[in-house]
Amino acid sequence: MSDLIPNVWTFLALTLIIGGAGAFVTGRAMAQTWRERWKAVAYMVPLTAAVRFLHYALFGEPSDLAHAAPTFILLTACALAGFAQARRRQMQDQYPWLTS
Repeated sequence: MSDLIPNVWTFLALTLIIGGAGAFVTGRAMAQTWRERWKAVAYMVPLTAAVRFLHYALFGEPSDLAHAAPTFILLTACALAGFAQARRRQMQDQYPWLTS
């Protein structure tokens, strides 16, 4: 049980805060440049690898697929949230009569 607590904090710090912020900004940038949604998801593969490498290099956590899959899912969700927010703002600016 004591090994679980540091893993939760490192997960929150590295994956959720740092990786999630990077993923959100990446998704937002993809939407602002009018790229497709799948490209934002594709960019999460190297970001997942970078986050998992930080977990491995800094805290000695395993870097296998079983640990990378939840990280990828979380980062993809953050990227799609950023994409949706930016695209919604673009549509409201471009077509203001749709929101009234």
